[in-house]
Amino acid sequence: MTFEKSAGAVVFYRGEQIEYLVLLSTYWGFPKGHIEAGEDEQTAARREIREEAGLEVTFLDGFREVDEYTFRSRGELIGKQSVYFLAQASHRDSRISHEHSDMAWLPFDDAVARLGYEGGRAILRKANEFLKRNT
Repeated sequence: MTFEKSAGAVVFYRGEQIEYLVLLSTYWGFPKGHIEAGEDEQTAARREIREEAGLEVTFLDGFREVDEYTFRSRGELIGKQSVYFLAQASHRDSRISHEHSDMAWLPFDDAVARLGYEGGRAILRKANEFLKRNT
């Protein structure tokens, strides 16, 4: 089995209410991508957010969640570990990348309903609880 590791973030904007950024490729999820040579997890997450949504963000200390799963690609079983941070955007003026077909800023309940897999929903729930406890 091949192993892959990615990094990304639950990106939020605090306006009248907290809204979370979700992106659509094959399914709705968060900005994330492969960690490139020489990058640490947060550097890769920051790069992916910039590339996929055109945003500069500030990471909140103390939040790091890991989603582990397997999938098949061209008949091969792939083990995947995706590391997520919690990142605040100072504005919602984001732009969609060529890798995605849609994006949305959504309040918590709508974002949970939109996410395409349970691992992402669980990470969003943890991020939302973290924000309630720490801000």
